Amino acid sequence: QAYNCLIHFYKRSSEVTIMPNIKVFSGSSHPDLAQKICDRLGINHANVVAQKFANGETNVEIGESVRGEDVYIVQSGCGEVNDNLMELLIMINACKIASAERVTAVIPVYPYSRQDKKDKSRAPISAKLVANMLSVAGADHIITMDLHASQIQGFFDIPVDNLYAEPAVVKWIKENIPEWKTAIVVSPDAGGAKRVTSIADRLNIDFALIHKERKIANEVASMVLVGDAKGKVAILIDDMADTCGTIVQAAQKLVEDGATKIYAILTHGIFSGEAIARINNSSFEAVVVTNTIPQDKNMMDCSKIQVIDVSMMFAEAVRRTHNGESVSYLFENVPY
Repeated sequence: QAYNCLIHFYKRSSEVTIMPNIKVFSGSSHPDLAQKICDRLGINHANVVAQKFANGETNVEIGESVRGEDVYIVQSGCGEVNDNLMELLIMINACKIASAERVTAVIPVYPYSRQDKKDKSRAPISAKLVANMLSVAGADHIITMDLHASQIQGFFDIPVDNLYAEPAVVKWIKENIPEWKTAIVVSPDAGGAKRVTSIADRLNIDFALIHKERKIANEVASMVLVGDAKGKVAILIDDMADTCGTIVQAAQKLVEDGATKIYAILTHGIFSGEAIARINNSSFEAVVVTNTIPQDKNMMDCSKIQVIDVSMMFAEAVRRTHNGESVSYLFENVPY
């Protein structure tokens, strides 16, 4: 009878949506995403105040007990990157020394991810330095999205869940591009070829790539299209767009080669410097980004920018991690 009672209790408790022993904190880089994650999980986000002293030092006050709790800190590597990274490290450390059971850093955009190898003499590998800093601060687990290079996961000795925007991108293409079955997916550089071939396989359509030669960083010299885009809708896909020089030039190259319409789909829309002006003057039908970085201002400045919401992917990753379930479902599917 006691055994039946226990089963009955477990059934009852599993129906309750409130998640015990979980706290989700938001850094100051992207409070909107943190709020969406909390709404999806059906919890309130935990109380924290982050402010700066007069001399620019960051001060963090955790406003509630985290002893024995499963803590998630949402902080994206965008905007004031260095300040936000420092704030994340301080928040992780504050939770850790306040006896949190486990601290997970949810970092939609991994900072310094492009500095991941020694591409020239005396170059730093800053992505590895950031990994060391997160580990030393006390992070037990990292959840991120579309790392610039997947090998960055190997810079850590703690588990890293690198989520993919790909399922959400495939869904967007099928719903918003009527001619997708005859389209071609294009990688603006050789580095993104694997990402593009994966999407082309899922959609069962052709792919092409653009070979570019750089003379100096952030400036592209010449481009060659490998593949045929004549008379097709071209979908440019990349993991991030910073100054947008590459994708705008790639779009120009596709127009010259006879593409009828051009879309760009980018996981992280950093859009620094002249990026917005370049997109406004370009031949794109739409530039689609995810909300791993706040895009409200960019959408007001540029009507071509559209946003795919990926908060449900992070929320589901948090929920599955908290409950000790597998996260691999999210590599292929979009949770609804």
